[in-house]
Amino acid sequence: MSLLPAIITGLALGSMYGLLALGFHVTYAVSGTVNFSQGSSMTLGAVAGYFVLVLWGWPAALGIPIVLLICALYGLAIERYAVRPFVQRGSDNWLMATVAVGIIVDNLMLFVFGKEPRGFPSPLAVKPIQIVDGAGVYPLQLLIPVIGLLLAGALHLFTRRTRHGVAMLAVVQNPGAAKLMGIDVGRAIAGSYAVSAILAGIAALLIAPLFNVSSEMGTLFGIKAFAAAIIGGLGSAWGVMLAGLCLGLIEVFATSYLGSVYTQIITFASVIVILVVLPHGLLGRAGVKKV
Repeated sequence: MSLLPAIITGLALGSMYGLLALGFHVTYAVSGTVNFSQGSSMTLGAVAGYFVLVLWGWPAALGIPIVLLICALYGLAIERYAVRPFVQRGSDNWLMATVAVGIIVDNLMLFVFGKEPRGFPSPLAVKPIQIVDGAGVYPLQLLIPVIGLLLAGALHLFTRRTRHGVAMLAVVQNPGAAKLMGIDVGRAIAGSYAVSAILAGIAALLIAPLFNVSSEMGTLFGIKAFAAAIIGGLGSAWGVMLAGLCLGLIEVFATSYLGSVYTQIITFASVIVILVVLPHGLLGRAGVKKV
């Protein structure tokens, strides 16, 4: 693969990791918890998108909002039944509960959808644009990084520049004070899980035409997205998106120049090296200890 197509492909792939990682960022920034079912949210979004947009043939203007609504409801259910009961008791068992729910949903998708991957046609992934002789990229590969960066920017501005965004961030810092200020803490946390799942749904609909739809597609994506969230710093929207882009580029270059056998080895070895050099992430900050 030529250099420029490899870079574009890496940025498109990395944007998917970044979008999923933004979901980890949102729940952590608002509630101090992490949605470890994020990968299953992506699988759900892809499978729902296949049924609604491909199998049933609904128009995109109607089908896409329906798919994202399904993802949002799933995120709300995760918060209500797999996170809130444990947080209210001061237990960290929400971590295992979200993992368990994700595994259950992935297996339900396997039962409903089947094991074989299926194509997800898109007019943006039919005819590649020739950017150099003998090499091209699909328009969708150019669009994905743009959408990812726009969403990261919008999320950053929302949480830093708007009243509701600042209120959501206040929840994790001091829930008691947030309640006294009239902030509905429960609704803010539930909303963060809904947004988290919606981001996963957007990632699923964008990547499905390039990678096909399968009942287990979200597993590895979810793991790499969490790696991106840690590398970027869970508290930074720009950090997790930047880390996702970096992982995507590393993965594509490893595949292109060393072979697919080395892809995962190089990718996760890079994660370890980055965390050793930058233990607080690309844009993360060291915690302040009170003495």
